[in-house]
Amino acid sequence: MAVKFSGNLLNSTSVEIRHLDSGSVIWTTAPKDNGGDGSQFSPTDLCAASLAACASTVMGMAAQKSGFSISVTFSLEKEMQMNPRKISKIKVDYLISGASTQIQKDVCEHAGRNCPVRLTLGDNVEIQESYFFVSQENVEP
Repeated sequence: MAVKFSGNLLNSTSVEIRHLDSGSVIWTTAPKDNGGDGSQFSPTDLCAASLAACASTVMGMAAQKSGFSISVTFSLEKEMQMNPRKISKIKVDYLISGASTQIQKDVCEHAGRNCPVRLTLGDNVEIQESYFFVSQENVEP
């Protein structure tokens, strides 16, 4: 199944992207270290953030399919390399509540480590990820 987008260059460092099915719009801007003003996500920011968003989504879906529910928060750090300019490393920490048994934890971690974005990035980007499981009462709102 194909998903369609349209986009246009707004100025020399910014792009508008439209998701044609929903009409949702996002904007990207080059980062400060590459000639932009850093006022929006950069395209490489979106790529890195997509990894954590995808893993969180598939963990939630896998948990639901297995009969339990979870909540996931994450923190992420993206490192760039300069020549050629590309993402060199993504470090992401997932904080997962609601998975109380080892089987549930394994379901979550397996789903996260096999999300479509991670599989797409493959060996092209160093990915360091940690999965932290906490009980519901230890999570602050």
